[in-house]
Amino acid sequence: MKPIAPDEDKSDPMFDSEYCRQLLSMYNQFYPKTGFILPWVGYFVMHHEQIVGSCSFVGPPNDGRVEIAYWTFSEYEGRGIASFACKELIKIAKMHQPGIIITANTAPEHNASTKILEKNGFRYSGIVQDDDIGDAWQWLLRPENTL
Repeated sequence: MKPIAPDEDKSDPMFDSEYCRQLLSMYNQFYPKTGFILPWVGYFVMHHEQIVGSCSFVGPPNDGRVEIAYWTFSEYEGRGIASFACKELIKIAKMHQPGIIITANTAPEHNASTKILEKNGFRYSGIVQDDDIGDAWQWLLRPENTL
């Protein structure tokens, strides 16, 4: 994984895919709102020097909680990339704030993402409003639930 810097060189051939251009555009809008505060940033998920997805903290911790998100580019789905990204974000969060509660929001249905969260010790918490999803299922990983 590699942090997505606010000043990435968009001419780098590594960013030639439409997905990468979308990511860079999203983070150009995201960082001015949340700040670029390591380690609570977005990350490129890399495989053999190629970007295959992304994952992020949806801002720095607030009130002892931090939200995570992850995205696998469609041509790489089903290869464990989102599972890897989820585990790495958990490790980063726990390393920097051991007692932190980690949250994630999903579409309100059982899907690949809910399975990933369940396998990593997250528990369904209820329905919340999410800017991107609308009605979303919220998942919590409390320190005592860590696998």
